[in-house]
Amino acid sequence: MPRLLTAALTVVAAAALAVGAALGVVALLDTTPEQPNTPLVTYETAPRER
Repeated sequence: MPRLLTAALTVVAAAALAVGAALGVVALLDTTPEQPNTPLVTYETAPRER
């Protein structure tokens, strides 16, 4: 009986850990990343002639 109880507790703990990890991954993927306000491509402009 103690082995059966140990196995059942191990299964419950593993399932809880798997659910927690899955929820953590979903929470990380759901967060919006910080968007930098700098352009990826910049073009140098020539000075205007008068």
